[in-house]
Amino acid sequence: MRIFSGIRASGDKTLGNYSGGFRQYVATQERAVGEGGEAFFCVVDLHSITTPFEPEALREATLSVAAWLFATGLDPDRSTVFVQSHIRAHAEAAWLLGAATSFGELRRMTQFKEKAEGQEFVSAGLFNYPVLMAGDILLYRTTVVPIGDDQRQHLELTRDVAERFNQRFGETFVIPEGEFPEVGARIKNLQEPDRLMSTTRGAPQGVVRMIDEPDVIRAKFKTAVTDSGRDIVHDPEAKPGISNLIEIMAVATGAEIGDVEARYDGAGYGGFKQDVGEAVVELLAPFQQRYRELRADEAELRRMLAVGAEKASVASGPTLEAMYDRMGFVPPLR
Repeated sequence: MRIFSGIRASGDKTLGNYSGGFRQYVATQERAVGEGGEAFFCVVDLHSITTPFEPEALREATLSVAAWLFATGLDPDRSTVFVQSHIRAHAEAAWLLGAATSFGELRRMTQFKEKAEGQEFVSAGLFNYPVLMAGDILLYRTTVVPIGDDQRQHLELTRDVAERFNQRFGETFVIPEGEFPEVGARIKNLQEPDRLMSTTRGAPQGVVRMIDEPDVIRAKFKTAVTDSGRDIVHDPEAKPGISNLIEIMAVATGAEIGDVEARYDGAGYGGFKQDVGEAVVELLAPFQQRYRELRADEAELRRMLAVGAEKASVASGPTLEAMYDRMGFVPPLR
């Protein structure tokens, strides 16, 4: 088993990022170690320049995301954690895989349409981003990709590109499988429960940032949008606000959705929202403490990333060499 997943270096990370990403990374790390496999987790900073960015903000976001990966449970002795741009093979693989990816496939990508909508300048990088993501995954001969629900389409493209490359140039890549969280895959904005929780879109009051102070978190849950009823029932279509809160409670406490419903049967919304807020405060407290420790010692954080980069370079090198060889490139003299 080989696991790979990446997280973008941009913005403050939210409860949605924890639910759909960080917690799943830790679970798959334990699974990989238990089964004698390997796990690779990457801060995908090259992906972060596909939309408007500021250089200083990119540097800060890269270190911040790396710190969150370690703070939420990734162990540098058990997983390979690194920064994408530190491994040149990622950019090279993306260029080579462009030969096995069609314009039509990229044009159909939903995320490209959504992010490009209404923008005066749309970079070619945003259009080609799924090819870079495919290279990220395929370089490590990945078998399992723990991934958010919003990336399903990109993973399917990765599988298609890998199969096409194998057919045209010879068996080179493993065809990866996606692994999606059953609960909490798409945590929603507390004020707009029809919209994903994101720092870039939607009401800021509905976004729970992982670094938010406890009282800020409590206040956001206290004012979370629900509906005119009282029943605490998981029904995303009819009761999106309450259903979102139920999923958050399940993620924060480890309880099943049915258990949350049973516990709060007939309790009403006010107390439930307060309890969800407290559960999230308790969940995030140890992560926040470890995050602050890591950010206060940047030298140690960068050392941990350097160790990961060295291991990632060794793991990805043979795949890149095989790509060049099978595509017919003349190797340099050594």
